[in-house]
Amino acid sequence: MKKSLSTLILLFVGASSFAQQDIFALTGKETANIIFQDFRALDSKEGITEKILLSEKDQPKTFSTKLNKEIFEDKKSFANAVASQIAGLAVDGRGNLVYMPMFSSNIYILDSKTKDVILLENNLSNPTACDTGSQFSRMTIGNDGNIYALSNSGSQLLKISSINGKYNVSDLGIVKDDSGNGDNQLSKMQTGFGGDMIADDNNNLYVFSATGNVFKVVFKEMKAKFIGKVKGLQDNFSINGVAVNAEGNIILGSAKGGILHTLNLETLQAEPMNGNINLPIYDLGSSYVLRSNKNIASTDTNDIYPTKVSDGFVNIRLGSSQKGNAQVKIYSLAGTLVLNDKINDISNSDTKIELGKLVSGVYLVNVESENGKNIISKKIIVK
Repeated sequence: MKKSLSTLILLFVGASSFAQQDIFALTGKETANIIFQDFRALDSKEGITEKILLSEKDQPKTFSTKLNKEIFEDKKSFANAVASQIAGLAVDGRGNLVYMPMFSSNIYILDSKTKDVILLENNLSNPTACDTGSQFSRMTIGNDGNIYALSNSGSQLLKISSINGKYNVSDLGIVKDDSGNGDNQLSKMQTGFGGDMIADDNNNLYVFSATGNVFKVVFKEMKAKFIGKVKGLQDNFSINGVAVNAEGNIILGSAKGGILHTLNLETLQAEPMNGNINLPIYDLGSSYVLRSNKNIASTDTNDIYPTKVSDGFVNIRLGSSQKGNAQVKIYSLAGTLVLNDKINDISNSDTKIELGKLVSGVYLVNVESENGKNIISKKIIVK
């Protein structure tokens, strides 16, 4: 069997649910306190506000995973889908918004198409009003397709995963400060709290504090290393939203309003963007991760990810030049076909392929067009 492996350099995790809208924003009101206003989709390149997905005035259909039924939530409580204080947002590979209200351990998943909400009850964390360090204000999608949430003080890193349509929460432990951080500690309110985080394609997290300090977290070490402070922002710019857009650029938003900025991670220099977005942004999220390659990304990229599979599925990303249907064939190293699946309407799609009961080992994933032409091939390791 002669199959060539892909040599892709660029990596996307997911795609926006809208054609030009590549970033989602959690917006607030122009007040000193955090007051939730809405979730909306943004076109980061053009700088225009777009479709509002859920607002403070809505009473969404909420399905409890614990009770296995639709429930009614008290909108006056801290724990509800449109709570007045929400500061953490991420976007999964299907374009769903994942978020956590402050002072609550509840995790919500908002379907960006239907506007329905899933409540994932979480008993692993206990954020309280008297302990700001226990609040979750930083969330992002990881290179593996899972969602990660980090408390203000780094006291808890949560992983939110979906296997066969069922959501699960795992406690990954404490993210400690690197010994060389000096006075710039992630665990201290003055230097590390608030802000947001993003991930890269090498399984690293980048945590941004509201004051502009940036920390790099390597999973295997579970330590936050201070790498510098963002430059080029106005004094009243509070970094509360950070996301990677479709072009691979890092976008910054402020809870105090003002225009969005782009950031060069190597120099930590921020530059203002053109556009008409001037909203208090409590958080930003997208389904993209930061790529190792610094070239401009193409939206016509094919990919298979993650390559190290621990959650029972892989994602197939196919660019806009692909048309019609596709066949996903997975082979063992001996050349035996072990799984055969179909993708309908492959144009600009992002599809999760469940791997069923594949045993641990190395496999080759081939995606073929209707006429049998190979679109992309990639090796995966199933753990």
